[in-house]
Amino acid sequence: MQDDTKKTTHFGFKEIPEDEKVQAVAQVFHSVAAKYDIMNDLMSGGVHRLWKRHTISQSGIRAGNKVLDIAGGTGDLTLKFSRLVGSEGQVILADINDSMLKVGRDKLANHGAVGNVKFVQANAEELPFPDNTFDCITIAFGLRNVTNKSKALASMYRVLKPGGRLLVLEFSKPQSELLSKAYDHYSFRLLPTMGKLIANDAESYRYLAESIRMHPDQETLKGMMDEVGFERTQFQNLTGGIVALHKGFKF
Repeated sequence: MQDDTKKTTHFGFKEIPEDEKVQAVAQVFHSVAAKYDIMNDLMSGGVHRLWKRHTISQSGIRAGNKVLDIAGGTGDLTLKFSRLVGSEGQVILADINDSMLKVGRDKLANHGAVGNVKFVQANAEELPFPDNTFDCITIAFGLRNVTNKSKALASMYRVLKPGGRLLVLEFSKPQSELLSKAYDHYSFRLLPTMGKLIANDAESYRYLAESIRMHPDQETLKGMMDEVGFERTQFQNLTGGIVALHKGFKF
């Protein structure tokens, strides 16, 4: 007999049992890991690098700081942070997906950034770190894949030091109707085709497009950060709101 009381959540536009989402998302990223960086450059025309550079500029990171890069994937942010914190600091690249961690570890090793970097497989909802550990936490293009976003934000708040900041870089809601329509056409028609041609995987990129539409808009996410305790929360729209950078502090 089917358990009708079982909690469900969205996986793209589909509803699936909540306890199956982690594995479903994992399968997507196992599939795309090898071509992840190439696809990011193609999908955004390289603009994702500017979004990430802006995020780093807002981090306030200094030499000796300890940084947690959640859903750090192939290590774009971690690589830059490792240079900023220096030999006295530390950066932890955390990702729930071991395939992405392996790609990130190889990439950072090729750039010589391993001495102050640690790799941890971890679920954002249950971060395996002590309270008040990090000066800064970032999560770039990862929060939309988390099953319980409020639980993850609360976990981030717990492990952040007083005075520390959280930066959430994520796809969001375009601010103009014209841009929104063009973005929909690109996401649901061109993106899966690119995924098929480059990564031989149209379905994973269709999920990624759908997951963007199911993610909370700018004001909703700001409210979720407020609710778990973050203060001075604010967001900045980038590229017309296609992406937003949310910032919050723990005091």
